[in-house]
Amino acid sequence: MEWVLADTLLSQSRDPRVLLGALCCEEASAERVETLRFLLQRLEDEEARGGGAGALPEAAREVAAGYLVPLLRGLRGRPAGGADTGPAARQRRRVLRAAGAALRSCARLAGGPQLAAALAEEALRDLLAAGPAPGLDGAAEAAVEVLAAVGPCLRPREDAPLLEAVARAALALALGGDEAGPAEGAAALVAGRLLPALGRCGGAALRALWGGLVAPGAPEGPGRVGPKLLVLSALAEKLLPEPGAERATAAREADPDARRCWRFWRTVQAGLTRAEDALTRKRARYLLQRAVEVSAELGTDCACAPQEGTGPSLFWWSEKKKDELLKFWENYILIMETLEGNQIHVIKPVLPKLNNLFEYAVSEENGCWLFHPSWHLCIYKRMFESENKILTKEGVTHFLELYETRVLPFSAEFSEFIIGALMDALSQSSLYSRSPGQLIGSGSPLGLKLQKFLVTYISLLPEEIKSSFLLKFIQKMTSRHWCAIPILFLSKALANIPRCKALGIEGLLALRDVLQCTMITHQILLRGAAQCYLLQTAMNLVDVEKVSLSDVSSLVMSLRQEESFGRGTSLWTELCDWLRVNESCFRRPLTCSSIGLHETSSLNAYVKNLVQEYIKSPAWEGGENCCMPDWLEAKLVAVMVLLAIDVEGMKSQYSEKRRTQNVLRIFLDPLLDALVKFGTNAYMPLLKTDRCLQLLLKLLHTCLLQGSGTQDVAHTDEVFTLLQNFVMSTTESVSEFILRRLTMKELSRVSDLERCHLYLMVLTELINLHLKVGWKRGNPIWRVISPLKNASIRHLQEMDRGQEPTLGRQIQRVVSMAALAMVCEAIDQKPELQLDSRDAGATERFLSSLQLNQTLQKPHTEEDSSFFEESSSSQGWGKIVAQYIHDQWVCLSFLLKKYHTLIPASEDEILEPILPAVQMPIRTLQSALEALTILPSDQVLPVFHCMKILVPKIMYRIIEMSAIKTGVFNILISYCCKSWIVSASNVSLSTAKNYSELVLEACIFGTVFRRDQRLIQDVQTFIENLGHECAANTVIENTKREDHYVRICAVKFLCLLDGSNMSHKLFMEDLAVKLLEKDGLVSKSRTRYYVNSQQHRVKNRIWQTLLVLFPRFDQNFLNRIIDKIFQAGFINNQASIKYFIEWIIILILHKFPQFLPKFWDCFSYAEENLKTSICTFLSVLSHLDIITENIPEKKLILKQALIVVLHWCFNHNFSIRLYALVALKKIWSMCKTLHVEELDALTSVIESSLNQVENMHGAGNAKKNWQRIQEHFFFAAFHPLKDYCLETIFYTLPRLSGLVEDEWIAIGKFTRFTDIPLDARFQWYLSPAQLCELKPGDWSQQDTGSNSGEADIESECSDVQKKIIPWRSSVPDLDLELVFQDRVAKLGKSLSRLIVVASLVDKPTNLGGLCRTCEVFGASALVVGSLQCIRDKQFQHLSVSAEQWLPLVEVKPPQLIDYLQQKKAEGYTIVGVEQTVKSLDLTQYCFPEKSLLLLGNEREGIPANLIQQLDVCVEIPQQGIIRSLNVHVSGALLIWEYTRQQLLKQGDPGS
Repeated sequence: MEWVLADTLLSQSRDPRVLLGALCCEEASAERVETLRFLLQRLEDEEARGGGAGALPEAAREVAAGYLVPLLRGLRGRPAGGADTGPAARQRRRVLRAAGAALRSCARLAGGPQLAAALAEEALRDLLAAGPAPGLDGAAEAAVEVLAAVGPCLRPREDAPLLEAVARAALALALGGDEAGPAEGAAALVAGRLLPALGRCGGAALRALWGGLVAPGAPEGPGRVGPKLLVLSALAEKLLPEPGAERATAAREADPDARRCWRFWRTVQAGLTRAEDALTRKRARYLLQRAVEVSAELGTDCACAPQEGTGPSLFWWSEKKKDELLKFWENYILIMETLEGNQIHVIKPVLPKLNNLFEYAVSEENGCWLFHPSWHLCIYKRMFESENKILTKEGVTHFLELYETRVLPFSAEFSEFIIGALMDALSQSSLYSRSPGQLIGSGSPLGLKLQKFLVTYISLLPEEIKSSFLLKFIQKMTSRHWCAIPILFLSKALANIPRCKALGIEGLLALRDVLQCTMITHQILLRGAAQCYLLQTAMNLVDVEKVSLSDVSSLVMSLRQEESFGRGTSLWTELCDWLRVNESCFRRPLTCSSIGLHETSSLNAYVKNLVQEYIKSPAWEGGENCCMPDWLEAKLVAVMVLLAIDVEGMKSQYSEKRRTQNVLRIFLDPLLDALVKFGTNAYMPLLKTDRCLQLLLKLLHTCLLQGSGTQDVAHTDEVFTLLQNFVMSTTESVSEFILRRLTMKELSRVSDLERCHLYLMVLTELINLHLKVGWKRGNPIWRVISPLKNASIRHLQEMDRGQEPTLGRQIQRVVSMAALAMVCEAIDQKPELQLDSRDAGATERFLSSLQLNQTLQKPHTEEDSSFFEESSSSQGWGKIVAQYIHDQWVCLSFLLKKYHTLIPASEDEILEPILPAVQMPIRTLQSALEALTILPSDQVLPVFHCMKILVPKIMYRIIEMSAIKTGVFNILISYCCKSWIVSASNVSLSTAKNYSELVLEACIFGTVFRRDQRLIQDVQTFIENLGHECAANTVIENTKREDHYVRICAVKFLCLLDGSNMSHKLFMEDLAVKLLEKDGLVSKSRTRYYVNSQQHRVKNRIWQTLLVLFPRFDQNFLNRIIDKIFQAGFINNQASIKYFIEWIIILILHKFPQFLPKFWDCFSYAEENLKTSICTFLSVLSHLDIITENIPEKKLILKQALIVVLHWCFNHNFSIRLYALVALKKIWSMCKTLHVEELDALTSVIESSLNQVENMHGAGNAKKNWQRIQEHFFFAAFHPLKDYCLETIFYTLPRLSGLVEDEWIAIGKFTRFTDIPLDARFQWYLSPAQLCELKPGDWSQQDTGSNSGEADIESECSDVQKKIIPWRSSVPDLDLELVFQDRVAKLGKSLSRLIVVASLVDKPTNLGGLCRTCEVFGASALVVGSLQCIRDKQFQHLSVSAEQWLPLVEVKPPQLIDYLQQKKAEGYTIVGVEQTVKSLDLTQYCFPEKSLLLLGNEREGIPANLIQQLDVCVEIPQQGIIRSLNVHVSGALLIWEYTRQQLLKQGDPGS
């Protein structure tokens, strides 16, 4: 078309100057400049053939200088970085492209290099003047166009400096596009327009570009990868040598060869793993593919020098191994392409090819890498960083299995990858979930693989590498806040590494950092288990000669005694044994003080010195106003003392017990001496007293055995007895000191509250010690309790007299309340301490009149400014108030326990209460509920104790709170149930309605856990199953919230109720009615609900409870609820609920056959209303033998059942027919057994029907489903009477019906989780073995035994899914603003001569699909009615960006006739897709090369006036009944048929 226009112009005048002048005289437009370009290119072509006019050079210079250059200067209006996407901008760019191409022709026609050089120099100045701005302004953009146009006209040698300068400037702009925005657009423009032009210049320009890319000082980093690959892709044709013999060897050697540069390959590898940028990955794959293709075509050997100087090359080629290399890279690229899909079902079959890559990569002869291992790691990294977590898990699992079947040579890159990308991936908790079908608590498969992998990998590491690898591995664990589950399995894997001397002081410090920094907020049991494993890691891997005892003790202090490191556990014993074995090997400190015990071991000497230094009065003594010392040092000394004494016990065994006593005495002498002086030395420094009491407390707490280890029990008792005797000798002095400090108003600052807490804890421990050895009247504790109680009450009474709330007074108030609470607790434990009579005295009256939940007023700041100085170390006034309220409730709890007999049934009975808190329980309960809302969770226990005693009457608030405060409902329901069954035979539940709501909530209690919560529970169960093997199980009580506990309490309580007791009976009936009402409400709230949703679970729990209650229902009550039960059967329920409803209906009809008429009525509803819910009642009929068991005359029932079932056997719904056939088979077998003669007439019909279904031929779904439904547990193994037990209701049936494991309540929990006794009258706790052994599976959904998919994945598949990626089309977005013909030419994309006209098509979806089809098959253009359609979201969803790669032409429907006539004139055949009288069969029609395909409207097709314009009509042959196809489908069929025919004509079907 362009040549036709140029020839037409030249025919008007043979003087080119006149034509050029005419085009340049008026205002520039895109069409005018493009016409100028066409003309200049035509003149250039004539000049090349020797037919040009002599005046052309001068004319070309005039056009360039007088028109094109000023035009380009005038296009500098856009500011730098501005958005430029409107129609005006597109028009200006069109002018730019055309003007640049015209300049190139002018430079070639000018007759010399001067014009090209001058234009290039000026453009370069403009480009450099733009500076480092993030984008291109108008001048710079014009400069890029000029340089791209005239660059190829410059001389490689004479203009080499200019070319190098242009290359450097272009490269700087292209590499600046590391961020989205204007800079990225500028980089794309330079890479798409200028760099390919410079590459074609070769020589100096190409070398300058390559040098800038691979220079050692070039900027590196993740942000540079994308721009570098953009540049490399644009220059790929020049940087990767072109095959062909015509290129001289010298030229080939002079040009850069990217294959030989390791920096090039590192950039490609970085691009392959760029997770967030698909386009960058595509460029990297293109470069890799091109390099392989070039190497194969060249047929010469080449190798890239290794980066480190040793090891395999990043890329090499050998003609001798061409087939192996091609196979390796073909598989490699296939894997990388497949990973782009992110679809696990597509990727899994390809993974075996990854195993093949390792086989190719390792030499079997010398055991070294043939291919650089970094290529394999790119695949794994790509999988690890995938958005699809299933793919990530698959990748991690595959990597961890590497060493199971092969031994790979050592590679430093592997180690770095493990510490980097692998550990980053392992930080995701979701990877550790159980596999389908795995039992809870069986452990994470990935966690076990990780353990096995790490042990194997460490064992294969060279000794000189092992230490540094392990150190980096542990340090990586400190680099982030890990979740509980990953850190647990990483720690477990480390702990299982065989003993070796790999870690020194740095490794020990790294382990300590893991303990201190990464496990702050984890779940307690998982955190405790991880601590155990990390300590075992230290004992296994630390080289004791490189660490001192001080270093070890520092690590031990990082463990939490209450979570992992209790004395008496297996871990404690293991550490003691490790210390004993290595005692003489530890590194000694550089400076040692004189110990005085030369005969003792280094451990004993270290501990003795530790105690002495600790007891010394610190140099930083701060007087009476100093803060409490930190507890850490006391904990350290106490733990080391007890470790040393236990080590000593191990050494002495049974022979030298006296020595153990002496050593302990030597250790504790400084402490005991100081404690004895407490009562007499009033001037002892306060900090010293604090430190002594802290150490005393820590010794007593740590010495308590947490479990039975391997130590001798008698010996461990001996240590505690010795310590107990030593401490009791100081009781008098210490108790007098504490009494003075608490009662003499010496505590008046915020920091003193911590001291108060310390004193009260010590006093409590002393009381406990004396209780253990026996209480004597003259005990020193006697002389402390009463004065402390009286002084505390006196202080509190003084504070209530309205005095000014200064800081000192408020602190003393808190101290007095805390002391009073401690006294109450002590008296509660030891009634002998009670000095008053049982009658209510002054103390009791004071406690009963406490203002509960009273908030302490914050003291005035101007009087005590020091309060704010201390606030940074104190925990805030709010916590002080919370502790004060907590202590109030401790006192009240004591009072209620003592006087619980005075609690009235009704407050109206007491006019003037003596003890208001006891005798006005409702007011106290209201205060308790208020306290629960304001107290933190660790302070609410005394409030619960009070609520237990008062019997809750305000239960709704408590039920709501149970979702927030863990365990609230547990305590409530446990107490209530135990209270109600104190005497089961005499319990009266006359006020049943007051409690049925509570029991109802208990029966359906439980939340739906998130997936991450279930995962934590699974792993916690795994740790618990390890038993004493993990010390955390011994130390930590089971703190997992057990929501089953609430339901178990309620169910066991219901089992104990007696149906013959009228109050019990009314209670159960009321509860059943409420349960059915609840079921109705849930069903109405959501008509459709998902399996295992909250609605599903609640309904499931409702029907489980109804089944438990059923044996106590009589006929009268069932008359009231039977309709609701039948009505529930018509609701669309999940499988488990259907089974429970069917079960209870069977039991009702078996026990009360009187309800059979109502049951038959259920089959009489209108059939359209029943739908598939009728299956519920047909399932009931399949157990008709159970229903009629107690009926003497069964014939009438059988006849009625047959009539009903036969009707449903002919239903159009397949599922209903199957259920009806199962029931028919059961009923007919009963008829034959009973010889019912009245039904003989039906024998032939019924038996032929059953024989037909039994003997169905083939292996279709009908036969399979018939077999499955008969084998289903509900019809084959389940017996409604024999299987009636708690285990079937709460464990077996939920398991078999597909409920999530959270809903399975094992029978063991009924005996283990509560003190409510089992009722001996009900022997129905275990279900028969036959039902228990069945595996879950629904007949209609799951085909058992079809696990072939997994087996197929184990071996390499012969064929795998592969998306077609045309590599010639993979050079990325050279510039989307190029004219389409230029773009496709640069991409190497072949275009056909087919035009598809869709102007009559209306729907965006059809247009989007047609656009995609046309682009895929290379149509030359798609004609649409309006270009606005490409902005439609539906269009874009279907086209998937095809509109960017396909020319779109706008021709509105009224213009179609003119357009078709124009195309006819150009030689196109107009083909219509329409059924007409003369239409041809598509299979018989041969498309001309120049074809135009006209598609009709979705509804009307092609209008009659357009049919007249057609050369031919083609129709698609049809076999079906429907008249027409969708327009997109029709168009796609014809486009493919055209393409197929053209491919056949070319004789290359695979092109």
